Amino acid sequence: MHGWTKTGTGAAVMLALTAAAAAADSDDVAPPLELDYISVTAMRTPIEAFDYPGMVSVVDSGTIRERQPSTPDDILGDLPGVEFTGGPRRTGEVPSIRGLAGADVVVTLDGARQNFLSGHDGRFFVDPSLLREVEVVRGPASSLYGSGATGGVIALRTLRAEDLLAPDEHAGIWLRGGYQGVNHERHAGVTAYGRPRDDLGVLASITRRDSGTIELGDGNELTNSDDDIVSGLAKGRWQPDEDSEVELSFQRFDNDAREPNNGQGAGDENSVAKDIRADTARLRYAHDDPSDPWVDLAVSLYRNDTRVDERRLDDDGLGPEGERLRRHLDTTGLRLDNSSQTAFAGAETTVTYGVEGYRDVQDGGDASGERAGVPDAEYDFAAVFAQAELRWSAPGGMPGELLLIPGVRYDRFKASADDVDEDLSDDAVSPRLGLTWKPTRGTMLFVNRAEAFRAPTLGEAYPSGTHFQIPLGAPFGTITNRFESNPDLEPQRTQTWEFGGGLRFPDVLVDGDRFGIKLSHYEIHGDDFIDTQVRQPSPFADCNPAVPGACDGTTRSVNVAEARLWGDEIEAHYRVGRLRTSLGFSRIDGEDERTGEKLGVLTPPQVSLSARYELPATDTTVGARLLHAAEFDEVDDPSEERASYTVVDLSATWRPRRPALRGLTVRLGVDNAFDEAYSRTYTGAAEPGRNVRIALGYRLSW
Repeated sequence: MHGWTKTGTGAAVMLALTAAAAAADSDDVAPPLELDYISVTAMRTPIEAFDYPGMVSVVDSGTIRERQPSTPDDILGDLPGVEFTGGPRRTGEVPSIRGLAGADVVVTLDGARQNFLSGHDGRFFVDPSLLREVEVVRGPASSLYGSGATGGVIALRTLRAEDLLAPDEHAGIWLRGGYQGVNHERHAGVTAYGRPRDDLGVLASITRRDSGTIELGDGNELTNSDDDIVSGLAKGRWQPDEDSEVELSFQRFDNDAREPNNGQGAGDENSVAKDIRADTARLRYAHDDPSDPWVDLAVSLYRNDTRVDERRLDDDGLGPEGERLRRHLDTTGLRLDNSSQTAFAGAETTVTYGVEGYRDVQDGGDASGERAGVPDAEYDFAAVFAQAELRWSAPGGMPGELLLIPGVRYDRFKASADDVDEDLSDDAVSPRLGLTWKPTRGTMLFVNRAEAFRAPTLGEAYPSGTHFQIPLGAPFGTITNRFESNPDLEPQRTQTWEFGGGLRFPDVLVDGDRFGIKLSHYEIHGDDFIDTQVRQPSPFADCNPAVPGACDGTTRSVNVAEARLWGDEIEAHYRVGRLRTSLGFSRIDGEDERTGEKLGVLTPPQVSLSARYELPATDTTVGARLLHAAEFDEVDDPSEERASYTVVDLSATWRPRRPALRGLTVRLGVDNAFDEAYSRTYTGAAEPGRNVRIALGYRLSW
């Protein structure tokens, strides 16, 4: 089926839902827009997404449940400027924001940094069913989050007991299960929650997922894609007094996977059995006395223990069958921040300030001792930061409101490896200045200038061992390319200018409706971008393979002098009565300014549409999503070009209100309804084909 036909069909579904809403009773007042959602990640203090001088998205629990997510891509994949590459295997998915990926995106889980980085073993270690909210800050955020927030921040927040209990309820249980056909995935979970006292909330949850071969849209199958996941969460929240709370949580994610060592490819060779285990323990104390404007304190202590142990199942890779590999990373962190409210220069002022420190300890190994590319090393970070939020009403006689956000963070870091004498140490200052002007409550203009940095990772500064081998056969033997350490790497630094505006107002087409739109253009200029340099002589042309070692090569990380990324984003929402619709658009490009070569995780221009409509007569909600990507040819290598594609997803939810069935939820969905064959950029495998999903849930609270 041609892309324009699918686009038209999906658009027709959206128009049909809109027409139905226009005919509905206009007395139905539309709920808040997504642009009205409150962000707590962008500023560390609450701010409306519409007011923020930049782009931030909040995905609420209702949207998460409606999508029946199996991976974070199912939740975030259609947000403007956000892309998941690496193929459809769960462990291969890598998020990028505005063309920056890997160590250039900070991921937090309930505020705890998730620093484990491996394109082969996954980035997210939480079952989506345990999430109550996901927030994405697009653009530099190093002034608050330090190293790695050059692309942005993905903040995951897990369920709490109070999210599932009404004010007059004290305990409950939530049972759920489901199946999706594209990878034969079955899942089941149970969550128990309670509020035994007014000052205490507790929750315990466990989920199991089991999946196998993935059916691709091009008719092929991605074999060797088995996952067997058990994910658990235990959380308690105690309020010793009305102004304080203590929260303690522990989460475990355990995946017994069978797949290639590099799960991002389309093949199934170099097969390994992986045991992926991630534990996150966290203790948080908060104190906020409304009568004391100087103290709004939060202290978080956390520890992440991520372990990936592998056993080779064949001898197609760099080692013999049965060889055991390990990659372990332990992160211990502490963050303290406080917000004080005062008046300054006629402005309502909130100042947020604090300190942060964390240590990463990495351990790698194989049959020879230290695992190639996974050095035994440690990293220490320490930082202090401050940010102000100043609001003026009618500044200087101008109409409306002016919001000014200056901020700065100082980071000091040091890395060392067991087998390298030279340490890597440096510091960085990350300032930002944001400005929002709201001439009226429904209009805004913003500009933001921010500097961000990303320290070299342990794997970039201290790699060792073999990268790859080229067997030439007798009498020439095997060519070996080895990793080289580079402790002289400089931090990657960026300077970003961003400007844009927004509109939101009610009663646009009918009484009671709501419309909102926000758009942005950004320019990112980078110095000392960290790139991989592979030096490999060509046998017979550059070297004589008969001479042992003459054709061996090296791989090391180097700094690219100058880089530039630029793009545009649009996010729009319309709600009327029982209808909710949204539109997103993103475009991005990037290059090495010295050579003109393409740079970053670039994506084609993309448009996303979604619509959701409630049918109270049948206790049903129906929805549709469409994602269209244009042809992609912004590449240096023609093999990286991608054809345009259009993907349509459909969903329906039945939540009966009859007393005998109250608490039951049935969800049906079809992803990629037209079985589109497509691949994303920088990905070796096609994406999944048509996927039929069903999920059942039952929640009982008393």
